[in-house]
Amino acid sequence: MISPEIIEEAKQMLVDQNKAKVEEITKKVIADGGDPLELMNQAYIPGINKVGDLFGRGELFLPELMQAADVMKIATDLVNDALATGSNVAAKKAGRVVIATVKGDVHDIGKCIVVSLMKANGFEVYDLGRDIDVDTIIQKADEVNADVIGTSALLTTTMKEQKVLEEALKSAGMRDRFLTMVGGAPVTPRWAARIGADAYAEDAQDGVNKVKELIAQK
Repeated sequence: MISPEIIEEAKQMLVDQNKAKVEEITKKVIADGGDPLELMNQAYIPGINKVGDLFGRGELFLPELMQAADVMKIATDLVNDALATGSNVAAKKAGRVVIATVKGDVHDIGKCIVVSLMKANGFEVYDLGRDIDVDTIIQKADEVNADVIGTSALLTTTMKEQKVLEEALKSAGMRDRFLTMVGGAPVTPRWAARIGADAYAEDAQDGVNKVKELIAQK
């Protein structure tokens, strides 16, 4: 079990966008035999959620938000590498998921958390990043023979790209081949149903649960 002091320090370093310190703490916890998933769940996810709250209240600005997202990605990569080598979780792949933040949207903090939890739960995840167009998403899903395509939209103005994806899959005769899941702050279950997506994810853990359910029903 990781000490509460280390958990709190790791969380605060993420909030402070201290890339070097987050990397140092994460590597030390892993080297000392600590559970990297505990570090993710107890420190980094609460930390990045706090960053989102501070941004929402106007106490942090976009450059700081983006910097925090970059630090979160470093932590996520280190944790996922440790999980892949330190256990057989990654060996028993639960399914392939292509995930992206849609075109016109550069927010990806939530998506990074989803990717981390999915990898920790044994999914083979292809994270395309942010501001990704529909054609690129479909091309990657086709290339890796994905089970699920997940898209995130954090702005009401970019939500329409999730609908464009559904229509493009239908036009290409590929809609029945992939399961689709949508998420993001302005996205709702009603929107998911309206555009014809297979599922809506409220948060990262819900996303993992929904993908498990979708693949089990295939």
